[in-house]
Amino acid sequence: MKMDSDLLHSPAVGLAEEEEADMNDWKLPLAFMKKRHSEKIEGSKALAQSWRMKDRMKTVSVALVLCLNVGVDPPDVVKTSPCARLECWIDPLSMSPQKALETIGANLQKQYENWQPRARYKQSLDPTVDEVKKLCTSLRRNAKEERVLFHYNGHGVPRPTVNGEIWVFNKNYTQYIPLSIYDLQTWMGSPSIFVYDCSNAGIIVKSFKQFALQREQELEVAAINPSHPLAQMPLPPSMKNCIQLAACEASELLPMNPDLPADLFTSCLTTPIKIALRWFCMQKSAKLVPGVTLDLIEKIPGRLNDRRTPLGELNWIFTAITDTIAWNVLPRDLFQKLFRQDLLVASLFRNFLLAERIMRSYNCTPVSSPRLPPTYMHAMWQAWDLAVDICLSQLPTIIEEGTAFRHSPFFAEQLTAFQVWLTMGVENRNPPEQLPIVLQVLLSQVHRLRALDLLGRFLDLGPWAVSLALSVGIFPYVLKLLQSSARELRPLLVFIWAKILAVDSSCQADLVKDNGHKYFLSVLADSYMPAEHRTMAVFILAVIVNSYNTGQEACLQGNLIANCLEQLSDPHPLLRQWVAICLGRIWQNFDPARWCGVRDSAHEKLYTLLSDPIPEVRCAAVFALGTFVGNSAERTDHSTTIDHNVAMMLAQLINDGSPVVRKELVVALSHLVVQYESNFCTVALQFIEEEKNYTVPSPANTAEPGNLTPVRDSPAIPRLRSVNSYTNIRAATTARNLNKSLQNLNLNEEGGPAAFSPGNLSTSSSASSTLGSPDNDEYILSFETIDKMRRVSSYSSLNSLIGVSFNSVYTQIWRVLLHLAADPFPEVSDLAMKVLNSIAYKATMNARPQRILDSGSLTQSAPASPTSKGTHIHQASGSPPMPSTSSSSLTNEVPKPPARDQPATRPPYTPTLGGQAPHSHQFPRTRKMFDKGPEQAAEDGDEPGGHRNYISAALQTGLCDWSAKYFAQPVMKIPEEHDLESQVRMERQWRFLRNARVRKQSRIITQRGVSRLDDQIFINRNPGVPSVVKFHPFNTCIAVADKDSICFWDWEKGERLDYFYNGNPRYTRITAMEYLNGHDCSLLLTATDDGALRIWKNFADQKNPEMVTAWQGLSDMLPTTRGAGMVVDWEQETGLLMTSGDVRVIRIWDTDREMKVQDIPTGADSCVTSLSCDSKRSLIVAGLGDGSVRVFDRRMGPNECRVMTYREHGAWVVKAHIQKETDGQIISVSVNGDVRFFEPRTPDSINMLQTVKGLTALDIHPQANLFACGSMNQFIAVYNANGDVISNIKYYDGFMGQRIGAISCLAFHPNWPHLAVGSNDYYMSIYSAEKRLR
Repeated sequence: MKMDSDLLHSPAVGLAEEEEADMNDWKLPLAFMKKRHSEKIEGSKALAQSWRMKDRMKTVSVALVLCLNVGVDPPDVVKTSPCARLECWIDPLSMSPQKALETIGANLQKQYENWQPRARYKQSLDPTVDEVKKLCTSLRRNAKEERVLFHYNGHGVPRPTVNGEIWVFNKNYTQYIPLSIYDLQTWMGSPSIFVYDCSNAGIIVKSFKQFALQREQELEVAAINPSHPLAQMPLPPSMKNCIQLAACEASELLPMNPDLPADLFTSCLTTPIKIALRWFCMQKSAKLVPGVTLDLIEKIPGRLNDRRTPLGELNWIFTAITDTIAWNVLPRDLFQKLFRQDLLVASLFRNFLLAERIMRSYNCTPVSSPRLPPTYMHAMWQAWDLAVDICLSQLPTIIEEGTAFRHSPFFAEQLTAFQVWLTMGVENRNPPEQLPIVLQVLLSQVHRLRALDLLGRFLDLGPWAVSLALSVGIFPYVLKLLQSSARELRPLLVFIWAKILAVDSSCQADLVKDNGHKYFLSVLADSYMPAEHRTMAVFILAVIVNSYNTGQEACLQGNLIANCLEQLSDPHPLLRQWVAICLGRIWQNFDPARWCGVRDSAHEKLYTLLSDPIPEVRCAAVFALGTFVGNSAERTDHSTTIDHNVAMMLAQLINDGSPVVRKELVVALSHLVVQYESNFCTVALQFIEEEKNYTVPSPANTAEPGNLTPVRDSPAIPRLRSVNSYTNIRAATTARNLNKSLQNLNLNEEGGPAAFSPGNLSTSSSASSTLGSPDNDEYILSFETIDKMRRVSSYSSLNSLIGVSFNSVYTQIWRVLLHLAADPFPEVSDLAMKVLNSIAYKATMNARPQRILDSGSLTQSAPASPTSKGTHIHQASGSPPMPSTSSSSLTNEVPKPPARDQPATRPPYTPTLGGQAPHSHQFPRTRKMFDKGPEQAAEDGDEPGGHRNYISAALQTGLCDWSAKYFAQPVMKIPEEHDLESQVRMERQWRFLRNARVRKQSRIITQRGVSRLDDQIFINRNPGVPSVVKFHPFNTCIAVADKDSICFWDWEKGERLDYFYNGNPRYTRITAMEYLNGHDCSLLLTATDDGALRIWKNFADQKNPEMVTAWQGLSDMLPTTRGAGMVVDWEQETGLLMTSGDVRVIRIWDTDREMKVQDIPTGADSCVTSLSCDSKRSLIVAGLGDGSVRVFDRRMGPNECRVMTYREHGAWVVKAHIQKETDGQIISVSVNGDVRFFEPRTPDSINMLQTVKGLTALDIHPQANLFACGSMNQFIAVYNANGDVISNIKYYDGFMGQRIGAISCLAFHPNWPHLAVGSNDYYMSIYSAEKRLR
């Protein structure tokens, strides 16, 4: 029998049929891979929304200045014969000159009034300079800050001059008089818009800009030098906000074609449809539309503003097309300014695009300022030509035979183009051209449903799409649609509004102003609506009431609270979550809503959600109850009772499995602490006193250096790593962990013992140093102090929290906060530390003056609170500055901070709150205690020292904003993991193929039988004494834990991959590890003997390890050096985690719900030392310290679930294992080395083998039926199933045959025949089945 060494040592590419991945891998659930684990819990960065017009404008006054001098041609233009004559569609020679002039003026006014009927129009016909001046100044006076339009027709005067002048007349019409543009600017002021219809009009635009620049410079000179003569004059207005439209370039003449009007530019700007149709008929292509003549065009039926008529529909299509061209060609901000700010300006610019198209065909280039990119060749013009063609081709039959008008297919076709863009496009591409048309279509009932559907699908692409749609101007349209009662629009509008509000919540005000909230209240109350639409409705309402008082009032009147309470038990989890958030927000700082909630027993109805299976829902319920007690209104006895009630209910979540929930819990309790500050100050003082008078024997002090501890434990040698070994510990999660890991390290290069132990700080220092001396790194209560307080206060009481008499509620909540301050998840404990320290600081500040100062110098009134309520905590980093020099008079009371140059000292970990030592150390003796602080702090409101006193009322977790992100992200898109083409899916497939290969190849080897197991394939010195080892089931990585850190090795390459600090407190040790999701994206679970579980990701792969989650798996566990610590077993198939140890229960956690699902009493007085479960049979086997092996069936109730107890071992059980087959046996081994086999149905063992005595570690290979025993006596024996020793390992290979140390841990690989061994001499070695040469 030849064993293939390649097969053994690498998951090499195996056999052909092996390429099938195991289907079971696809079916296995993944633990801790939800969004709440992979993302930071915070809202998305708010995109700056530029769509809102900060300055909507109106053009309120219009000056129409016509210099025609009918009948007299100016001297500098030679006209053709025949020549263009029509002005405003009137032939001036068809009537007397004066009448012609007046009729033309009146017509021009009518043409402008089509676009802006409400403006004041003033005509100035053939005027003098004075008349123009009077006209302009009076219009500006009346317009105030609004826009004025100046329309100039210069067809009867000479062309503008290069000096920047246009021409008007003298009184007797005997001379042309120049009028300087500079003067015109002065009279018109800003904002203004100028239209020049004359030859060489581009000259005016250039001069205008030069004069505007000159004005800017004059303004600057006057501003810098007040004595300058310019500064004495009235300041000239700035011309920045002026818009100009000119008919042609500086060198061009207007077209004189007799078929065109003389004022072609004015016609394009004011009567676009008429001129566009005439121009269409003049093109050669018009011959393709038979029977259409210029006379016929005049007869097109309908009105411009009635979209159902031919003329109205053409106008509507024209608007849509020009808007679309502008949106696609112009930069966004320019588009906003010209096409969305002012109705008249927008119309003129849309029509200007037509002028550019028509006039360029006559070699004339209209000019604008600001300048637009050329648009006359845009593809949308072809759509316009087609629409005109379709319309005109129907004309002869409509007019002659009266047939019905067929509507244009334009809008339906554009929607189809938009739909194609949505369905076919790739992720990163240009926005769809048709977006502005979708907007126009919302106006039409025929296409509205389809347009809303497509718009919703577009908004679903992400926040960028929402911003685009808002910038096109969608907002007023969808706001108006909320007045529609059509039921079929409801789901679409709710979806669209949810998308808008998820990106820009400032729309809450617009909704309430237009009574839009009522629409969503009715959707929420409509039980026939599907749950997801009600969810969106309640999300929208939650945004409307978010920190917006008017919204809260409106929704309270709309019966929002009763509506929400009815839906708290809906089966749809997202709906439950948002209903709770919405409730929490409506009564946040809004007392009427709180009382309405009290009347409806809202808080009691919310209690049911505290045990919801979905963590986010529990979180939302905690948030709602937190704001419920967090109202700052006056308290009555009734409301205090309610607050206490809520607090006691919340306290039950102290050991919730999800850190998101516990973070929300700290914030909720902090509201309570703010409400009842004085009561909490009293409790704090009591605890501080108690802590001073009580020393806790910490296990850290009991483990003496020489003390070799018993079974399952590594010897507790104080391990002080030197800096160079520290550099390899990669910074874990946050700076907090870095500090914490520093606290356990010695920073002396030579690695000698530290100068002092930070552990002594809190116990030995006097009260004044515990309370805020700089050595404690800024916090009054250090982590150590809080931890000690927590252990002092009796713990059992936490389990019987309810039913406590109410006056001790504050004590109970203080205990809960102490417990949370020692939470294994850093963000939770940081928040709790802030709350505790804020109160401790206040309590000691309020209690101290009597001690420091003689009572004579202090008035007896209660001190004012040091800062106002709203201030928030400054998060400063780094070490605090030393107390200022003014505190010299206090130095005798303040302990000296340790000298900064001692390399080893590091105050115990505590995050900094403010960047200053507390004020009490800065007051000179003579001052009153509650004055402002020392002089330098008196003025500066931003002094962090001032802020640190107050728990901010705005302490938040970001949960609500993070939950809102769901609505901003694509909802309809296939998630990446289900998309067969995605990289995520490919990587997963690769991993599953690898798994199948490893399983198959290792099975081949183990089935051949392993005859020896002593080939040392890896050895290395671990940074700490190995206490737990765990092979990754499929890749070549092994995790080795020492007391508080984890090292990862690649056993194939023999190199160290990673080493990081687990974050457990100094007196605890890691006692178990498991790989979760080992078949896919692996996470590492570590369990410590204080009952804490931590889960890590990104280890051993060049990234920084991150803590995914952490929770207190077992409460009431006091770490001891002689117990079993915490033992765990993990079931990937069910996502259940079994935990036990130095407690009397086996606690089962459901990782999907992140909550405890079952407590199985062990019925024994000793600790559980080993757990093994079999999901198919629902059995759990526990080995105990008293030698018994107990079998539980977790489907049965707590009293009858223990189905078997075996008492054949006489001593501590090292390992109990149940084989996973259907009729698998139970194998158990005790310290005495007796291995017993049990059949779960029979009461006695069916077999027994004797191995080495004095076992310290043992493992059983699940596939190969091998046992490995490690002993105190420095050797390892490996047995096969018959009890034959196949290998005895006493020495390391190499190293001149050095003897193996006492075995601290060992573990088999789940698949390969590899055995990992860790020993007390820091070495970590791996042995494998023999390598036979071929």
